[in-house]
Amino acid sequence: MFYRTDEPHGLPRNPFNALVVPRPIGWISSLDAQGRSNLAPYSFFNAVAYTPPQVMFSGTGPHAEGGFKDSIHNIEQTGQFVCNLVTVALSEAMNLTSAAAPRDSDEFALAGLTKAPSHLVKPPRVAESPVHLECELEQIVDLATVDPVNAPNRMVVGRVVGIHIDDLLLTEGHVDMAKLRPVSRLGYMDYAPVLDVFTMQRPDWPIDGAAR
Repeated sequence: MFYRTDEPHGLPRNPFNALVVPRPIGWISSLDAQGRSNLAPYSFFNAVAYTPPQVMFSGTGPHAEGGFKDSIHNIEQTGQFVCNLVTVALSEAMNLTSAAAPRDSDEFALAGLTKAPSHLVKPPRVAESPVHLECELEQIVDLATVDPVNAPNRMVVGRVVGIHIDDLLLTEGHVDMAKLRPVSRLGYMDYAPVLDVFTMQRPDWPIDGAAR
């Protein structure tokens, strides 16, 4: 099939999210100006630069109580956040924090999670997560949208200033995916663990048999 993205596709649900997969999950912890914590997962999340290390996540739509979603609203106020890695063991807790809870709710308590102090930023880390990226805000970008009032799209770019890695994840100095078991977001309400890993070395140029 083919469809224009500005016209109806005729399917039960939008297939776009099911085609750009798998996507890492940005489990973002932040604080508002009053020091209240927030924790929420974002599937539009990724690393976008290596030196200095930077990550991004984006959110769509305003909060039910007005203004932008809590994470973006908080980061705009305070300029800091933490990305907590989601593992298979934490998938249920992560899903609980996706609920559209009132602005003054504590998602850490809702999901039975423990707050751990960060080293360089004020927002707490998820103690149960084995990896954390402490971030300082670089910029917030307003993205294109068909409805700026009810469905605004905003992208947050953060510089990673500190990284926590549980030593148990390391095998001969490398992060061991078999131990980490991260969870990725697929389409619709589907998720998948990273369990099978294969390695390929980047080829040297010229490549044997390649056209010259």
